[in-house]
Amino acid sequence: EYSLSVDNIFIFVLVFSYFGIPAKYKHRVLFYGILGALVFRAIFIAMGSALMQFHWVIYLFGGFLILTGIKMFFTSNEEIKPEKNLLIRIFRKFMPVTNKIDGRSFFLKIGDRWHATPLFIALLFLEATDIIFAVDSVPAIFAVTKEPFIVFTSNIFAILGLRSLYFMLAGVIDKF
Repeated sequence: EYSLSVDNIFIFVLVFSYFGIPAKYKHRVLFYGILGALVFRAIFIAMGSALMQFHWVIYLFGGFLILTGIKMFFTSNEEIKPEKNLLIRIFRKFMPVTNKIDGRSFFLKIGDRWHATPLFIALLFLEATDIIFAVDSVPAIFAVTKEPFIVFTSNIFAILGLRSLYFMLAGVIDKF
């Protein structure tokens, strides 16, 4: 699970650089991002555990992983554009977004309306990408074990280690 989660670090780098998140606020965004990831992983693992009672689901998960691998093999190295993310586009329809980072705040009141700051948009994008990664990693670990406790704890430890690994590698990430 930890090795499957390492690709999240590169997503962290892309998102933080794209949204221009200052180094002093990255801890805050990652803290809440990891909390959200823990909640979403628990939901996915609970659903996966319930579905694993049916033997045919293993083949469905395996087929999904194979299709994902084939898709990754044939995709080109396109530039990631977070503003084209469906979740972020939907969010922008319901709440205005400002480009101003005002301290540690995820939301900023401008006039009489609340606006989301780039910190919140970065957090939202990190959560969306973690959900996509969870769709791959949860079936993969269920292929190894059917014990939900092992699946959950391996996911939790992998996610908790990501934040410290990111800050350890942050200084040399441009060399990768």
